[in-house]
Amino acid sequence: MTEWSERGAGTSDRCVVVGAGTMGLGIAYVAAGAGHTVELVEVDRDRGAAAVARLGELWDRAVGRGRLTADEAAATRARLTVHAGLAALAPEPAVVVEAVPERPELKRAVLRDAEALRPALLGSNTSSISIGELAEGLARPERFLGLHFFNPVWAMPLLEIVVGPATAPETTAAAVTLAGRLGKDPVVVRDLPGFATSRLGVALGLEAIRMVADGVADPADIDKAMVLGYRHPVGPLELTDLVGLDVRLDIARTLRAAYGDRFAPPPLLEAMVAAGRLGRKSGQGFYHWVDGKRAGAADLTGLAS
Repeated sequence: MTEWSERGAGTSDRCVVVGAGTMGLGIAYVAAGAGHTVELVEVDRDRGAAAVARLGELWDRAVGRGRLTADEAAATRARLTVHAGLAALAPEPAVVVEAVPERPELKRAVLRDAEALRPALLGSNTSSISIGELAEGLARPERFLGLHFFNPVWAMPLLEIVVGPATAPETTAAAVTLAGRLGKDPVVVRDLPGFATSRLGVALGLEAIRMVADGVADPADIDKAMVLGYRHPVGPLELTDLVGLDVRLDIARTLRAAYGDRFAPPPLLEAMVAAGRLGRKSGQGFYHWVDGKRAGAADLTGLAS
């Protein structure tokens, strides 16, 4: 893995992020701030434009809070470009991070295309899908692993590095180096469904949703119990809104296939996703959201029955 030590450890190397959703734009923001030249790839032009606007808001906010000077923010912005596809990119970036929705066939297709760029390090931001499964069809699976970031990427210090059955030790070492450069504190886990964080976090979130459906308490009180009683920074229902109910549903279905009905999605979760109630990104989930901020309880009438 000499390419990483030569191209990726200490210089302002190219980082390609595929997917400009919530996680992709967060990864792009952190990578640009760490000195990478970032190429954000998004096939949906409207989503790409929305990502650019959101990134601009984040940089403006950082300046307003004194975390960056105006010149630093401008320099960071200049390190990021948005592209409609991978085909136009130059080969041999230091790292490619795939951050498309949690659907194995979609991720495998993106990863095969990304591998054609010959990156020194290829990673998937999957939160639950087997790295070994995603590596099927890759020519160099030894350079591939999971890079599971947490939302919001700019605030959450953890990076879960998932080692697949073919991942080379040098690739794992390169990922740990990347984590340090991005200001993340890594944990290295084996390639089992749900890894460490999703398996625990989804179990808690699904049970909290069942409690809402059972009428145990309203979402705010369930969350408050976990924040005050267990010192969680946010409760499991607010976290579900932040992650995205559709993302939680995809992960639950993956874990159910692996571990059985203990990860069966609650009917309430399925009903909310079907109704377009996806959490913060749609403005409605277990809470009402305005300009990305929690703004009171949401009306679950007709959904929680």
